[in-house]
Amino acid sequence: MQLKDHVALVTGAASGIGYAIAAAFIAEGAKVLLADVETTKGEAAAAELGAAAAFIRCDVGDKASVTAAVAEAAARFGRLDCLVNNAGIIHAADFLDLEEADFDRVLRVNLKGAFLGSQAAARQMVAQNAADAAAGLPVRGGTIINLSSVNGIMAIPNQTPYNVSKGGVDQLTRNTALALAPHKIRVNGIGPGSILTDLLKVVMDSDSARDRILSRTPLGRCGEVTEIASIAVFLAGQASSYVTGQTIYADGGRMALNYTVPVQG
Repeated sequence: MQLKDHVALVTGAASGIGYAIAAAFIAEGAKVLLADVETTKGEAAAAELGAAAAFIRCDVGDKASVTAAVAEAAARFGRLDCLVNNAGIIHAADFLDLEEADFDRVLRVNLKGAFLGSQAAARQMVAQNAADAAAGLPVRGGTIINLSSVNGIMAIPNQTPYNVSKGGVDQLTRNTALALAPHKIRVNGIGPGSILTDLLKVVMDSDSARDRILSRTPLGRCGEVTEIASIAVFLAGQASSYVTGQTIYADGGRMALNYTVPVQG
């Protein structure tokens, strides 16, 4: 049990990668508060995961909502050891036609949401550290995991707000890691490539779309949500105790590639 006695808050946890991370954390002994704007899906997800899970509706772009989610995790389970900033949205538009409101909407969730979550969680962790030290208990620090993307470094012409937001998340990871290191709080990121979420399954609705994606993936397949969750377990636990300020890219080799590869099958 890599996360025994840990408490985590996972945003965007009603489905996809967030749900997979919550499930993996619970399998490793953690208690998890799932946060999402999708109340019905979130409540169902928490029910599926059992007694170690609970749900709260949370709009990550709203400071009061984020603060309430952090407080609920600590109140319900006694503390907060890990935050996973997973909530994210996309918006496709030609650069010349992109509306300001859509640009702002994506950055509000993807980047501002990660900032607000990190700040609120870090404040809770720092307070816990002080209380533990005063009680003569070991100081456990804490961990924050930001979900980025290969598109924080690479670019897709019609995904300007998403690309910009994930580049910002990468820098937020580095900056927050430095700011929180004195408090023994580690901050890292995960940059997925093409992962088989419901969204990608919709995108890969034809052979040509599938071939376009796999031709840029040396391993010749898309990733599974459980493979991202395994990295999150590593970053949340003691196995990564000397790792901070890093983003791990799980992309099937895409970022190392400067040409396309033959698609098998």
